[in-house]
Amino acid sequence: MWPLIKILPVKTNFRFVGFARFAGMASILAVIGSLFLALYPLTPPCGGLNCGIDFTGGTLLEISTAPEAVDLAAVRGELGDMNLGDVQVQAFGAPTSALVRFQTPEGESAEQAIAEVKTALTGALGEVVFAKTEVVGPKVSGELFQSGLLALGVAIGLMMLYIWFRFELQFGVGAVVGLFHDVILAFGFIALFDLEFSLTTIAAILTIIGYSMNDTVVVFDRLRENLRKFKTMPLAEVIDLTINETLSRTIITGLTAVLALTGLAVFGGPTLFAFSVIMIFGVVIGTYSSIYVAAPVILLWGVKRGDEEAEPLPVRT
Repeated sequence: MWPLIKILPVKTNFRFVGFARFAGMASILAVIGSLFLALYPLTPPCGGLNCGIDFTGGTLLEISTAPEAVDLAAVRGELGDMNLGDVQVQAFGAPTSALVRFQTPEGESAEQAIAEVKTALTGALGEVVFAKTEVVGPKVSGELFQSGLLALGVAIGLMMLYIWFRFELQFGVGAVVGLFHDVILAFGFIALFDLEFSLTTIAAILTIIGYSMNDTVVVFDRLRENLRKFKTMPLAEVIDLTINETLSRTIITGLTAVLALTGLAVFGGPTLFAFSVIMIFGVVIGTYSSIYVAAPVILLWGVKRGDEEAEPLPVRT
């Protein structure tokens, strides 16, 4: 009896396919713009993306202020004005320990930068024990970058195989086109707002792939049922019917995810902000692609309906 649920209509009759051509043109322009933002200028390793320490190399310090807890805000404030590029500070293990990552400023050696950082941290926190010091070179960073992109490619390929096995080839192609659309636009979003591109960002994009595929599978499963049930109905009308039948579920699921991610973005601190914002964008664009990218591919390709009769759904009382 929750009254806000009644805002969503029980049954809708929107004509989604009628706007598919305009949505397709907008998606193509958005993909082209995103590729330009993400790739230009063509400089390794990340092009137009704001590479983090994971992909550009840098220095890692493990510090301890036992028996007192590490003041993470004081560490960020002290190192924020030292021209160290992307500075990452996070708790590590006990409250008395933390990890500090930073980039070496241009014109300085790694040893000189480490000495300056240690001096600054000692002045800000008092007695500090530096338990570990590691320097990540560009070779290791390049390997991480290649591994991250390989993970994205393998994930998309496995998704296509799954959809092909469960449905038909054209369904798999539609799903993969939608996934490429979502991933490329996510890269464009990261480049447009100059968000840090790191391993955490890769994790966010992989999560977007999973969410988008889940939403697409729901639409495709209902579409397959309707293709068996309405054998003489035009394909465009079947697609419209399918999207309308799954629309309320899509809106509720997406809105729930966005609300949770909004809380994470607001209260999760700077470490989780980029991840949360990218995920929010991914949820919105993944919902859009299920309706206006994946489904229209089925319309363009066509689909074999087969001769089997529709299986009646059990009636729950």
